Parts: sequence; C-alpha cells; structure tokens
Amino acid sequence: MKNNLLKKYTIVGILTLLLVSMMAACSSAPKKETAEKKAQRPIMVQGPMPIEAEHFAERLKNVKEEKSGDFVFYIGTLDDYPVIIAKTGKGMENTAAATAIAIEKYNPIAIINQGTSGGHDPDLNVFDIVLGKRTTNLGSLKTADKAENEGIDPTIWKPMDLMASEGSAGEDPNAEKPRFYEGDKELLAAAHAVKDTYTKGKVVDGTIGSADVWNNEVDRIKWFHKKYDTSVEEMEGAAAAQIAKAYDVPFLGIRVLSNNKVNGGKYNPNTATANQGYVYEVVKQYITTVNK
Repeated sequence: MKNNLLKKYTIVGILTLLLVSMMAACSSAPKKETAEKKAQRPIMVQGPMPIEAEHFAERLKNVKEEKSGDFVFYIGTLDDYPVIIAKTGKGMENTAAATAIAIEKYNPIAIINQGTSGGHDPDLNVFDIVLGKRTTNLGSLKTADKAENEGIDPTIWKPMDLMASEGSAGEDPNAEKPRFYEGDKELLAAAHAVKDTYTKGKVVDGTIGSADVWNNEVDRIKWFHKKYDTSVEEMEGAAAAQIAKAYDVPFLGIRVLSNNKVNGGKYNPNTATANQGYVYEVVKQYITTVNK
C-alpha cells in the first residue's frame, strides 16, 4: 500500500513539473518570437526610375521580385539581413502609394528614399550628396487673392502645410508655413559614419524639396532656396516622408546632384549609380546598429 502511494505521488509530481515547464515555455515563446521578428524587419530602399534602383538591387543576394500595381519590389539580403529595393516610379503620387503598400505588406524597420536631384545651393556641385536632415513639399502652395486681370505673381505665393489641421488648409492661417519632415537620427548617424567611403563629391546635411514640378527657372530656384533653405529638389521624397511619418517608420532622404542650374552644373546620369554605391554603404552600416 505504501509503495502504491509513493508511485502515485511520484507520477503526480512528474506531471506537475511537466505542466509548469510547458506553461513557462508558452509564456516565454511569444517574447522570443517578437524579438526575432523585430530584428528581421527589412530595410527599405526606394528609387524612382530603373537607373535609380536596379543597380542597388543587383548587389543583393537571394533576390526575388514582387509587384503590386506598377510598383516593383526586389527582395533580397545584404550581410544576411533582409533588404528590399522599391522601384516606385516618378512623382509624389506614385511614391506615396508605393510607400504605403510597402509598409502594409513588408513592415520595414526603416525607409531610405534615394536618387538624383537638381541643385538649389550654389555651393553644391554635380556628384555632391545631400542627406535630408529635413524634407519638405515644394508643391503645396497658396496663391495670392487676385481678381481677374490682376495678373500672376508666384513670388508672393505662400507655403501651405496640409498636415496643420483637419480643416481647410487654405482657410487656416496656421497652415501658411512649410511642413518639414525630420530625417531619422540613427539613419543620419549611419550615413555620417560612412561619409569617407564616398570620393566623388561632398556629403552634406541639407533640406530636400519635393514636388510634381520640374523647375528650370533659376530665379524661382533661388526663391525656393531662400524661402525654404532647400539644397536640392526632386519629385518623390516628401511624399515618402509623409507616409513614413503616418506609420511611424524611421525615414531618411539621400539625394545626389545630377545637375545644378544655379552654378552651371551639367546633367550627368552616372550620378545615380554613384549615389546607390554610397547608400549601399549606409545600409551596411545601419544593419550593424540594428543587429546590436
């Protein structure tokens, strides 16, 4: 009788120990899975045109291609870390849509919008690179109130912050200012850490301006440079920055000067490849901070 009771309590003890172990494993598993999932969220690099995206994509390993609408995503690895190159197409609308799709579909840990740009700063030359400490929309403007036959005067147009309130931006005096999207500090730190790897020009902090407008009027370019402190202009970055902010995804714009009308810098298409080479080094550096 005594032996039977001893066996009975021994079995109960073993079962209790197994149950406690299983409960402990179940409670710890989700934490481990969440940490691993966070560590493997991909870095997204955007380029509008083939020459601004495909050179980088060719340097990834284990690449597969996916499409959503007109947008192409090259999914691969760099230093065994997931990296996605997004060919967004040109313009603000394409870029905003591609960014939203990418965030919903791939949950990136960070977004770098890169490519070519036109210079606004006379001190910058073709092949110089601007890190977007700030990015702003140059196409969001409110014209002066003029009656018929009173003419047109773009120099007195006012910036219009579309994110200032949920009411009418055109009627809100608090919206009559530019909206600046700040570059992520950790992405900027990674970009600064590898500045010396780029030997084709300078790498500087600056303000990137974006709009569905191609400005060729030097006086207008100078107006933007004075009013917004812009270093360069392009047609995508502010749209990506706005969507990234809406989803709270770290963002940085990196733009190379492919021409600069204010100092006579002629267009050079090779700048697109040069910029991707530098951004490649930025991503490698950023991966080391993510892995830490």
